[in-house]
Amino acid sequence: MRLPFFVYGTLRPGEHNHDLFLRGRVRSEEPGLLTGAVLYAGPGYPYAVEQGRGTVSGEIVTALPEAYPELLADLDRLEEYVPGDPRSLYERVDREVTTADGRTVRAWVYVAGPVVAARLRADGRPIEGGDWLACR
Repeated sequence: MRLPFFVYGTLRPGEHNHDLFLRGRVRSEEPGLLTGAVLYAGPGYPYAVEQGRGTVSGEIVTALPEAYPELLADLDRLEEYVPGDPRSLYERVDREVTTADGRTVRAWVYVAGPVVAARLRADGRPIEGGDWLACR
């Protein structure tokens, strides 16, 4: 599946990983909202943890078709995601995300991997309002 990506941390426009990984490789970016997740502060970057009725603010990024396969592989490496490995820092999951104008789209979202999510649920610091840029 060639889904757009929902980004909520260092891959958002203006952040350092946006320039390193997305510049020149995307067709569009638009604000979006992920429901059913809570955003936690981490050392250096945030983690979305699927739980409850929280919301996470971010951007829906649609890759250029010719850049998609390489971008997907690069983002998996950046997020330390290895399919099927429960020790992955993040997991890439297919979720519904809402656009600013109320449309719902399916997108890849990197959420905290199982071990990280359990630790954050136990003693992590949630980010009020679910917007990492607003809390920095």
